[in-house]
Amino acid sequence: MWAYGFSQPFLFFRRCSVISKKQLINDQIKASEVRLIGADGNQLGIVKLDVALRIAADAGLDLVEIAPEANPVVCKILDFGKYRFDKEKREKENRKKTPVVDTKEIQLRLGIAEGDLNTKLNRARGFLDEGRKVKVMVKFMGREIVRPERGAELVDKFIKGCGDKCVVEKQPLLDGRNMITILAPPKKPAKKQVNNIGKEQIENGQD
Repeated sequence: MWAYGFSQPFLFFRRCSVISKKQLINDQIKASEVRLIGADGNQLGIVKLDVALRIAADAGLDLVEIAPEANPVVCKILDFGKYRFDKEKREKENRKKTPVVDTKEIQLRLGIAEGDLNTKLNRARGFLDEGRKVKVMVKFMGREIVRPERGAELVDKFIKGCGDKCVVEKQPLLDGRNMITILAPPKKPAKKQVNNIGKEQIENGQD
């Protein structure tokens, strides 16, 4: 049975001097007292917020909330600008290390002819052979949307047509007037290695 649902809208937040949703800086911090960590990393104990702000200001640095769930919250004195720069640099480096898999999109209609379907299947199999993912989208026109099971049948036929060249990464989902599924190339099994002793035994015909 296919699972249907609707995609959730993305939420956009205004950019401000907040490192994350729960990490605040200076006068944005609302706690009455904080557990303070100095710029050198030493624990300075629990102090009133105004005291922590004054210590940070005297050092020419910022007071940053780093553990809002703690009781009391934990704040650290640091250079916020440098902290944000280093954080963004690390995130950028991590994104570079993350392999980006190209995704190709193939659109289908409920009334697609068998020849056209085979053509699109051949394209999809070619993309999968190249290591790319395939986003399959069935577009419903007019009153076709009242029969989503027909879209599910078409998607099922398409997946079966791809055979062992694909795995279903994302199950078919009804999104507005489209039904979408993501197909990915199957992971290649790890090669088995024969250790040196086993290799010698095989070469010598020993058990």
